[in-house]
Amino acid sequence: MQSKGWLNVSRARVKCHVFVDFDGTIVPCDATDFLFEQFADPSWRDVESEWQAGNIGSRECMTRQVSLLRASPKRLAEAISELKVDAGFATFVRECRRNGVGMTIVSDGFDFAIEHVLRNAGLSVPFYANHLESIGGDRWRVTFPSARSDCRALAGNCKCAFTEPHSTSVKVVVGDGRSDFCIAGQVDLVFAKAKLLELCRSNGTTHLPFEDFFEVTAKLGSWLSSDGHRAPAAIPIARQASG
Repeated sequence: MQSKGWLNVSRARVKCHVFVDFDGTIVPCDATDFLFEQFADPSWRDVESEWQAGNIGSRECMTRQVSLLRASPKRLAEAISELKVDAGFATFVRECRRNGVGMTIVSDGFDFAIEHVLRNAGLSVPFYANHLESIGGDRWRVTFPSARSDCRALAGNCKCAFTEPHSTSVKVVVGDGRSDFCIAGQVDLVFAKAKLLELCRSNGTTHLPFEDFFEVTAKLGSWLSSDGHRAPAAIPIARQASG
């Protein structure tokens, strides 16, 4: 059953587009780190520390880390099959589609991981990410189809760029980490947890904290149907099995 908020959105014909992070948001962990932990030379962590310190951008970070990755495509796919989507994500996808709310997954991780996880979950959602490509044997390379030279974050996949075609829509981000910092300043509402939540609290960005996609589903409908799209007070969300 649709919530009253979602029905109000449909009647008002509000155009809305949601940009959803993947690592740590749709899946519970960073899928990129998950693969490096299992299949990369331990020195990948030294490269990660350079990125976390702000000494290098994510493009350089990933290029160097992927050069340390050693696994066949089959082994990588088998490892990724262990990752499951958030229990409420299928419900969120269904409700967005039912109510005409657009959705794009935007990730500074790997398309290889996203494609396999979504397929295993029986979901089809448009996504943009860095391209992980097998170059034979157990070697890999990464390319950046959506990189921009003017990206302030030096991201491999510039998330802010994907908001531009939706200038007339209400824009929402759901995310958890550093790769979401820039796009969080370009949208109308941020659903945040972990590091992104800390940032939003420190700089006054309009946001709602969340734990799972059941909560995002309910709060998004409430927010969109509120007068002037004001952030609603926290509301209790009943966890339920996705169907």
